[in-house]
Amino acid sequence: MHPLTHAVPAPDTIVFDLGRVLVDFDYSISSRRIAERSRIPHERVRELIEMSPLLFEYETGTITSRQFYRAVQDHTGFADSIDAFAQVFADIFTPIPEMVALHRQLREAGLATYILSNTNEIAVGHIRRNFPFFAEFDGHILSYEHGSMKPDAHLYEVTESMTGKRGPQLLFMDDRLENVEAARQRGWHGIHHTSHADTAQRLAELDLVPRPD
Repeated sequence: MHPLTHAVPAPDTIVFDLGRVLVDFDYSISSRRIAERSRIPHERVRELIEMSPLLFEYETGTITSRQFYRAVQDHTGFADSIDAFAQVFADIFTPIPEMVALHRQLREAGLATYILSNTNEIAVGHIRRNFPFFAEFDGHILSYEHGSMKPDAHLYEVTESMTGKRGPQLLFMDDRLENVEAARQRGWHGIHHTSHADTAQRLAELDLVPRPD
Protein backbone atom coordinates (compact mmCIF):
# COMPACT_ATOMS: atom_id res chain seq x y z
CA MET A 1 0.00 0.00 0.00
CA HIS A 2 1.33 3.43 -0.92
CA PRO A 3 2.04 5.68 2.13
CA LEU A 4 -0.53 8.21 0.92
CA THR A 5 -3.36 5.64 0.94
CA HIS A 6 -3.24 4.97 4.69
CA ALA A 7 -6.37 5.92 6.62
CA VAL A 8 -5.01 9.20 7.98
CA PRO A 9 -6.44 12.72 7.72
CA ALA A 10 -5.84 14.61 4.50
CA PRO A 11 -3.29 17.43 4.85
CA ASP A 12 -4.30 21.09 4.86
CA THR A 13 -0.77 22.52 4.56
CA ILE A 14 1.44 21.72 1.57
CA VAL A 15 5.21 22.15 1.78
CA PHE A 16 7.25 22.33 -1.43
CA ASP A 17 10.93 21.85 -1.99
CA LEU A 18 12.25 24.52 -4.36
CA GLY A 19 15.04 23.14 -6.56
CA ARG A 20 14.01 20.45 -9.07
CA VAL A 21 10.40 20.87 -7.92
CA LEU A 22 9.42 24.49 -8.63
CA VAL A 23 12.61 25.58 -10.41
CA ASP A 24 15.25 23.69 -12.31
CA PHE A 25 18.89 24.73 -12.02
CA ASP A 26 22.33 23.98 -13.44
CA TYR A 27 25.46 24.99 -11.53
CA SER A 28 27.57 24.33 -14.61
CA ILE A 29 26.15 27.57 -16.02
CA SER A 30 27.55 29.61 -13.14
CA SER A 31 30.86 27.76 -13.03
CA ARG A 32 31.47 28.49 -16.73
CA ARG A 33 30.66 32.18 -16.26
CA ILE A 34 32.87 32.41 -13.17
CA ALA A 35 35.69 30.63 -15.04
CA GLU A 36 35.53 33.23 -17.80
CA ARG A 37 36.69 35.84 -15.25
CA SER A 38 39.04 33.57 -13.30
CA ARG A 39 42.46 31.97 -13.48
CA ILE A 40 41.27 28.35 -13.27
CA PRO A 41 39.24 26.29 -15.78
CA HIS A 42 35.53 25.60 -15.63
CA GLU A 43 35.95 22.05 -14.33
CA ARG A 44 37.87 23.21 -11.25
CA VAL A 45 35.37 26.00 -10.58
CA ARG A 46 32.55 23.47 -10.76
CA GLU A 47 34.34 21.18 -8.29
CA LEU A 48 34.74 24.11 -5.92
CA ILE A 49 31.07 25.07 -6.15
CA GLU A 50 29.50 21.62 -6.14
CA MET A 51 31.91 19.26 -4.37
CA SER A 52 33.83 21.24 -1.76
CA PRO A 53 32.45 22.08 1.71
CA LEU A 54 32.10 25.72 0.65
CA LEU A 55 28.52 25.59 -0.65
CA PHE A 56 27.40 23.55 2.38
CA GLU A 57 28.87 26.21 4.68
CA TYR A 58 27.09 28.91 2.73
CA GLU A 59 23.74 27.12 2.62
CA THR A 60 23.81 26.44 6.36
CA GLY A 61 24.56 30.09 7.12
CA THR A 62 28.01 29.34 8.52
CA ILE A 63 29.45 31.98 6.20
CA THR A 64 27.87 35.14 4.78
CA SER A 65 27.37 36.01 1.13
CA ARG A 66 30.40 38.27 1.23
CA GLN A 67 32.53 35.56 2.83
CA PHE A 68 31.35 33.07 0.20
CA TYR A 69 32.25 35.53 -2.56
CA ARG A 70 35.68 36.17 -1.01
CA ALA A 71 36.36 32.42 -0.67
CA VAL A 72 35.45 31.80 -4.32
CA GLN A 73 37.57 34.78 -5.32
CA ASP A 74 40.55 33.48 -3.31
CA HIS A 75 40.30 30.03 -4.92
CA THR A 76 39.62 31.16 -8.50
CA GLY A 77 40.95 34.68 -8.87
CA PHE A 78 37.48 35.85 -9.95
CA ALA A 79 38.12 39.38 -11.22
CA ASP A 80 34.90 41.28 -10.64
CA SER A 81 32.67 42.77 -7.96
CA ILE A 82 30.41 40.95 -5.52
CA ASP A 83 27.38 42.23 -7.45
CA ALA A 84 28.74 40.77 -10.68
CA PHE A 85 29.51 37.52 -8.86
CA ALA A 86 25.98 37.32 -7.46
CA GLN A 87 24.54 37.75 -10.95
CA VAL A 88 26.59 34.98 -12.56
CA PHE A 89 26.28 32.68 -9.53
CA ALA A 90 22.48 32.90 -9.24
CA ASP A 91 21.28 33.22 -12.82
CA ILE A 92 21.00 29.45 -13.23
CA PHE A 93 17.31 28.87 -12.49
CA THR A 94 14.31 28.28 -14.75
CA PRO A 95 10.74 27.86 -13.43
CA ILE A 96 8.95 24.55 -13.96
CA PRO A 97 5.62 25.87 -15.32
CA GLU A 98 3.54 22.77 -14.60
CA MET A 99 4.56 22.76 -10.94
CA VAL A 100 4.02 26.51 -10.57
CA ALA A 101 0.51 25.96 -11.97
CA LEU A 102 -0.04 23.02 -9.60
CA HIS A 103 0.87 25.24 -6.67
CA ARG A 104 -1.73 27.78 -7.81
CA GLN A 105 -4.34 25.03 -7.96
CA LEU A 106 -3.61 24.20 -4.32
CA ARG A 107 -3.88 27.88 -3.37
CA GLU A 108 -7.19 28.19 -5.19
CA ALA A 109 -8.42 25.17 -3.20
CA GLY A 110 -7.76 27.15 0.00
CA LEU A 111 -4.69 25.24 1.16
CA ALA A 112 -1.77 26.89 2.94
CA THR A 113 1.55 26.46 1.13
CA TYR A 114 5.18 26.84 2.19
CA ILE A 115 8.64 26.36 0.70
CA LEU A 116 11.23 24.27 2.59
CA SER A 117 14.56 24.48 0.78
CA ASN A 118 18.28 23.91 1.09
CA THR A 119 19.45 27.15 -0.50
CA ASN A 120 21.42 30.35 -0.04
CA GLU A 121 20.91 34.09 0.19
CA ILE A 122 22.14 34.98 -3.29
CA ALA A 123 19.95 32.34 -4.97
CA VAL A 124 16.86 33.35 -2.99
CA GLY A 125 17.42 37.03 -3.79
CA HIS A 126 17.55 36.21 -7.50
CA ILE A 127 14.42 34.04 -7.34
CA ARG A 128 12.47 36.67 -5.37
CA ARG A 129 13.30 39.33 -7.96
CA ASN A 130 12.64 37.25 -11.05
CA PHE A 131 9.94 34.68 -10.27
CA PRO A 132 6.69 36.18 -8.92
CA PHE A 133 5.33 32.79 -7.80
CA PHE A 134 7.81 32.77 -4.90
CA ALA A 135 5.81 35.48 -3.13
CA GLU A 136 2.57 33.49 -3.39
CA PHE A 137 3.54 31.13 -0.56
CA ASP A 138 2.49 31.65 3.05
CA GLY A 139 6.08 31.30 4.23
CA HIS A 140 9.59 30.10 3.43
CA ILE A 141 11.86 27.88 5.52
CA LEU A 142 15.34 28.39 4.05
CA SER A 143 18.36 26.43 5.24
CA TYR A 144 20.79 29.35 5.42
CA GLU A 145 18.46 31.21 7.79
CA HIS A 146 18.22 28.31 10.25
CA GLY A 147 21.72 26.80 10.36
CA SER A 148 20.91 23.35 9.01
CA MET A 149 19.98 21.48 5.85
CA LYS A 150 17.46 18.78 5.05
CA PRO A 151 17.19 16.01 6.09
CA ASP A 152 18.30 17.38 9.48
CA ALA A 153 15.35 17.31 11.88
CA HIS A 154 15.78 20.96 12.84
CA LEU A 155 14.36 22.31 9.57
CA TYR A 156 11.28 20.12 9.92
CA GLU A 157 10.82 21.38 13.48
CA VAL A 158 11.06 24.97 12.20
CA THR A 159 8.41 24.14 9.59
CA GLU A 160 6.07 22.76 12.23
CA SER A 161 6.60 25.84 14.36
CA MET A 162 6.05 28.26 11.47
CA THR A 163 2.94 26.52 10.15
CA GLY A 164 1.49 25.57 13.53
CA LYS A 165 0.78 22.10 12.08
CA ARG A 166 1.96 18.59 12.92
CA GLY A 167 1.96 15.09 11.49
CA PRO A 168 -0.64 14.33 8.79
CA GLN A 169 -1.78 17.95 8.63
CA LEU A 170 1.40 18.49 6.58
CA LEU A 171 2.36 17.18 3.15
CA PHE A 172 5.91 17.58 1.84
CA MET A 173 7.16 17.05 -1.70
CA ASP A 174 10.86 16.87 -2.54
CA ASP A 175 12.94 15.37 -5.34
CA ARG A 176 15.32 13.74 -2.83
CA LEU A 177 13.92 10.62 -1.19
CA GLU A 178 15.94 11.02 2.02
CA ASN A 179 14.29 14.39 2.60
CA VAL A 180 10.83 12.92 2.08
CA GLU A 181 11.60 10.02 4.42
CA ALA A 182 12.61 12.47 7.14
CA ALA A 183 9.18 14.10 6.80
CA ARG A 184 7.39 10.76 6.86
CA GLN A 185 9.20 9.82 10.05
CA ARG A 186 7.50 12.82 11.67
CA GLY A 187 4.10 11.59 10.52
CA TRP A 188 3.81 13.97 7.56
CA HIS A 189 2.43 12.86 4.22
CA GLY A 190 5.32 12.64 1.77
CA ILE A 191 5.64 12.67 -2.01
CA HIS A 192 8.94 11.78 -3.65
CA HIS A 193 8.66 14.15 -6.60
CA THR A 194 9.83 12.63 -9.87
CA SER A 195 7.48 14.34 -12.34
CA HIS A 196 4.57 16.74 -12.47
CA ALA A 197 2.24 13.96 -13.63
CA ASP A 198 3.11 11.66 -10.74
CA THR A 199 2.88 14.39 -8.11
CA ALA A 200 -0.44 15.66 -9.50
CA GLN A 201 -1.80 12.11 -9.39
CA ARG A 202 -0.73 11.69 -5.75
CA LEU A 203 -2.38 14.98 -4.80
CA ALA A 204 -5.55 13.97 -6.65
CA GLU A 205 -5.65 10.72 -4.65
CA LEU A 206 -5.96 12.90 -1.55
CA ASP A 207 -8.66 15.03 -3.22
CA LEU A 208 -6.44 18.11 -3.00
CA VAL A 209 -6.58 18.83 -6.75
CA PRO A 210 -8.92 17.57 -9.50
CA ARG A 211 -8.04 14.20 -10.96
CA PRO A 212 -6.26 14.42 -14.32
CA ASP A 213 -8.49 13.90 -17.34
